[in-house]
Amino acid sequence: MDEYIRRLRDGSLKLYALEKELSPNDAVSVRRSFIEEQTGVTLDRIGDCSISLDAVVKKNCENMIGTIQVPLGVAGPVLIKGEYAEGSCYLPLATTEGALIASVNRGCSLISANGGADVRVMKDGMTRAPVFAAKSIVHAKDITDWIHTHEDQIRTEAEATTRFGKLTHIEVTTAGTSVFVRLAFSTGDAMGMNMVTIASEKVAKLICDETGARIIALSGNWCTDKKPAAINMVLGRGKTVMAGVYLSNDNIGKVLKTTASALLEVNMRKNLVGSARAGSLGFNAHAANIIAAMFIACGQDPAHVVEGSLCITTVDPADDGVYVSVTLPALPVGTVGGGTGVETQAECLRMLGVSGSGDPPGSNARKLAEIVAAGVLAGELSLLGALAAQHLARAHSTLGR
Repeated sequence: MDEYIRRLRDGSLKLYALEKELSPNDAVSVRRSFIEEQTGVTLDRIGDCSISLDAVVKKNCENMIGTIQVPLGVAGPVLIKGEYAEGSCYLPLATTEGALIASVNRGCSLISANGGADVRVMKDGMTRAPVFAAKSIVHAKDITDWIHTHEDQIRTEAEATTRFGKLTHIEVTTAGTSVFVRLAFSTGDAMGMNMVTIASEKVAKLICDETGARIIALSGNWCTDKKPAAINMVLGRGKTVMAGVYLSNDNIGKVLKTTASALLEVNMRKNLVGSARAGSLGFNAHAANIIAAMFIACGQDPAHVVEGSLCITTVDPADDGVYVSVTLPALPVGTVGGGTGVETQAECLRMLGVSGSGDPPGSNARKLAEIVAAGVLAGELSLLGALAAQHLARAHSTLGR
C-alpha cells in the first residue's frame, strides 16, 4: 500500500487509475488512505462497506473511497389498488429528516383505513431532445417538415439500437435557427436515460444526413432532464402517475384530528394559491420529501426528484368527506440498471416485489411508480392534516427535531 500512496503523492499514479493495478477492494482502500493523508481526517466509517465493490466501481461510482450510510426506515403497510401494484406493502424510506417517516406512516394508516389508494400510470415515456442548427429559418422549417413526414423511418432507426425501447412520440419545436426534437420512448423496466441517449444519437445522424442539419448537442434541454421545466409538467417524462383516496369525515377526525373543510381550505390556499403566487412549478405540500427518500432507498437517481417535485395535489369535496389525489407528471423510475443493482438498494426493491425485469417487460417499473405515488399521497395527507389541525410544529417538537 505504501508504494501506491507514494506514487499518488508524487503524481506518477492517478487516483482514477488504481483499479487498473489493484482489485476493487484494495483500490478503494488505497484511495481512502491517500485522502485521509491529504485531508488529515480519519474515514473509518466511510470505509465500513457492506456492499460488494466489484460491480459498483465499474458501473456506479468513480474514484470510490467508501460509502455514505443513510438511515433507512419503513412506513406502512399501505393498501394499494393499482393496475400493477395490488395489496399491502411497506415503504422503504432513506432519510435523515426526523418526523418524515412518522408522518408518511400516519398517511399510510389513513389510506388503508379508507379502503386503499387508487393508483394508475397514465403515460410512460422517457425523453431525450437533441438540438440541431439550421442555416436559416427556411431551412429550420424544412428540417421540421422532413421529421414530420418521416416518423416511421426515424422510429425504425431508433428502435434498431435497443431491445426494449420503443419510440412512442416525437415533438419538434424551433427557436430561430435552432431545431429541437423531443423523442419519447417506452423503456421497459429501465429508467432508460442511457437507452434513449443511444437511440437519439442514431436518430440525430439520420436527420443530419437527410436534411443537412448540424447536430449541436444530443441533449438540447428540451428533454428536460433534472431541471424544473413546464414541458415535463405538461407532456410528462418517465412515468405520469396518479394516486387518490376517498377519506370519510369520521376517519379525517379520528386520524388527522381535523375536518374535511379544513383540508379543502389548506390545500386551496397553500398548495394551489400559494404555489401560484410563488410561481412554483409544483403544487404540493412536500412530495419531494417522499420521492427523495424512496429514490435513495431503491437505487433511483436522486437528481430526478426535480421532476418528481412537479406534483399537483388536489382535494375534492365528496359525500361525507373528501377525495384527495396526487398527480406526478414526471416520475423517472426503473427496476434494472443504475443503482438498482447495489445490494442494499436491491433488497429494498425485493421488499416491494419489483426487483429486476418484470413479466411483461415494464411491469415492475410501473409497479414501482404506483408504489411511489401511493407514498407521496400518504405524505401529502399527513402534512395537510397536520397543517389543518395546527399540529406541525408540535409534531416536530415531540419527536425532538
